[in-house]
Amino acid sequence: MTIRPRTLLLSACLLLTRLVPAIAQQFTPQVREFIKVNTPTVALTDAKVIDGTGHPPQLHQTVLLQNGRIMQVGPMKKVKVPAGAQVINCAGKTLIPGLVMLHEHLYYTMPAGSYFNIAQMPYSFPRLYLAGGATTIRTAGSIEPQTDLAIKRMISEGKVIGPDMDVTAPYIEEPSLDIPALSTVKGPEDAAATTRFWADKGCTSFKMYMHATRADLAAVVREAHPRKLKITGHLCSITYREAAEIGIDNLEHGFMASSDFVPNKVADVADYPAARQSLLRLPQNSPEMTSLIRFLISKKVALTSTLPVFEPYTGREVVLGGGLESLIPQLQERETATWQQNQQKDSASVRLFKKEMAWEKQFYDAGGLLVSGTDPTGAGRTIAGYANRRQIELLVEGGFTPVQAIKISTLNGAIYLGREKEIGTIEAGKQADLILIDGDPEKDIRQVRKMEIVFKKGVGFDSPKLFESMKGKVGLN
Repeated sequence: MTIRPRTLLLSACLLLTRLVPAIAQQFTPQVREFIKVNTPTVALTDAKVIDGTGHPPQLHQTVLLQNGRIMQVGPMKKVKVPAGAQVINCAGKTLIPGLVMLHEHLYYTMPAGSYFNIAQMPYSFPRLYLAGGATTIRTAGSIEPQTDLAIKRMISEGKVIGPDMDVTAPYIEEPSLDIPALSTVKGPEDAAATTRFWADKGCTSFKMYMHATRADLAAVVREAHPRKLKITGHLCSITYREAAEIGIDNLEHGFMASSDFVPNKVADVADYPAARQSLLRLPQNSPEMTSLIRFLISKKVALTSTLPVFEPYTGREVVLGGGLESLIPQLQERETATWQQNQQKDSASVRLFKKEMAWEKQFYDAGGLLVSGTDPTGAGRTIAGYANRRQIELLVEGGFTPVQAIKISTLNGAIYLGREKEIGTIEAGKQADLILIDGDPEKDIRQVRKMEIVFKKGVGFDSPKLFESMKGKVGLN
């Protein structure tokens, strides 16, 4: 029998994990209140497993967790449950990997008088993300990076409930928009200095915004890439093709922020209305879009799908994923009134939304790395946790199978972060980040809303209890 080196390595890692006792993470009483499972060895038996790899789901599986790692995955008859293990019968339930979501924020839409603005939600949003199955997130743009970095640390220390976090620095944006909370830079030298400063502070990614120039992006690339840090963008002044040429790693909002199809576009000038109109005019199956998709893939640029923030109003939920009750009463009234005012008045948004779904599918089918996010800003309908589940549902609405939608929202995000050997799938040797769903999302994708336990590093958090604890809180903190 030939034993492959990788097999030997995995066996050695598993043996080491068994022999070396793990140092159990310590949690404050406020965190322990929401922990449902916290024993060294856990056996999840008789589960349907959608493992995140894209492979067909497997029935009647046992997933054995030990000291925060996945030790074994296999048929019930073949996986021996160790004595003393906590056994959780998962008959009729489904296990999927913990979600890896790459366009998240710890802030929410809170207008400043008549001006658009955003306010930090450092308490409610981290726990809502975890409640909604997001065990790893990237904060794709920060308004209070010092707060985000502190929350990341406090989560790791067991003081606060939330996901693992990849903290993005403040936006790289030229002065233009009257958004009080938005940071700005003045030219490429300032952009480079900002990149160095926040990289030294611990931020691990950077985000270009709508009025940033090609020179700004080039300056950030020169500073970030030698540090092995990545750059994404919600663009407008810069086209997708230009950004890919300069070296951007990721583009946000699918193709909704693309200005590539604006006739006679002026370099380094943002004209959002013109960009939107050009996308409305562009046929769903156009050679121009096919060409752009092929170019982005050739440059290894990932694309983040953020369908919830663009979901039309007509005939859909007030707050996406069913989270209206999470808002303080004043915000419930605001969102309900806005929803009512927009019924049957968003036909252009409906058309563009359907195109965006099709373009994302075209990108994926052509071999592009499509990842998931939610962007809890916009009109205020997108709420942490609730929207993460909704994103998976919308991918299925857009033509992906449930298995594909889960892979996009788990393994693909891990691949982008360079952490696919550690997270993103349910496989032996990986970190025990997984979600127990009381139902079968392959048969009905809306079953993803029935998350029962979210395991992060083997510790099982009570999803319904976390959601319940935040009712009427979003908008306060």
